[in-house]
Amino acid sequence: MKVELAKTAGFCFGVKRAVDTVYEQVKLHPEEPIYTYGPIIHNEEVVRDLEQKGVRVIYSEEELKELERGIVIIRSHGVAKKVYDCLERRGLTCVDATCPFVKKIHRIAQEESRKGSHVVIIGNSDHPEVQGIRGWAGENVTVIQSSEDAEGFSPGDKNQQVCIVSQTTFNYNKFKDLVEIIRKKGYDIIVLNTICNATKERQEEAARIAERVDAMIVIGDRRSSNTQKLFEICRNACMNTYYIQTLDDLDMNQLRSVETVGITAGASTPNKIIEEVQSHVRINF
Repeated sequence: MKVELAKTAGFCFGVKRAVDTVYEQVKLHPEEPIYTYGPIIHNEEVVRDLEQKGVRVIYSEEELKELERGIVIIRSHGVAKKVYDCLERRGLTCVDATCPFVKKIHRIAQEESRKGSHVVIIGNSDHPEVQGIRGWAGENVTVIQSSEDAEGFSPGDKNQQVCIVSQTTFNYNKFKDLVEIIRKKGYDIIVLNTICNATKERQEEAARIAERVDAMIVIGDRRSSNTQKLFEICRNACMNTYYIQTLDDLDMNQLRSVETVGITAGASTPNKIIEEVQSHVRINF
């Protein structure tokens, strides 16, 4: 069997930077309580390992308000401005591991909001990155995820400028389609493609591999938005596409009759898991 591993599989720059930041803080401050605002990464194994080292996950401002002391690490997804304000009021140490590409969107959203623009975020409204961006965009903000959302969109003032940004891990082709729907409405719009280049490259490489193999394996946590999108893209190109979190999820019987297998992984998937899956497939076939 021929096995092709995507070169772009695994940790992206922002995720690696955030994970490394937590481990670094654990080493530097062994006696200090350390928290992450939300799981530092959408990967259960990494989160469990950090918990064993004493790192606790907090999920809300309510939990934040209960902290008396400690270091709070902002994950790569970023957070709304009000969370920074809360940290400052509480006098807690904030270590900001927000991905620089996400930080850039925060600045754009804040600046455009101040100029009076209606900010449109193309992405998943339930995703923490989108919730964080929304928290910098003022009151005139809309999240659009589907063509139905785009068709139904209308700013309060039809003469108001509309600034369109995107979740960094959104599907590039879907982003273009949704922008086109909004553009046809005739509003005064500016479009800023804020999809991370690493995401676009990962999606394009995964699609190319999926088109030429008999089966495709996509590795990543079930909660990982970018992995879910990779799975959708690969499944469109290859019907035999399998979504797994770890090697334990892989049903080897599904690969018995195939000659070529492609492997890719989301931005939150550690290299250790990718290598385990790749090695297992190579050795067993």
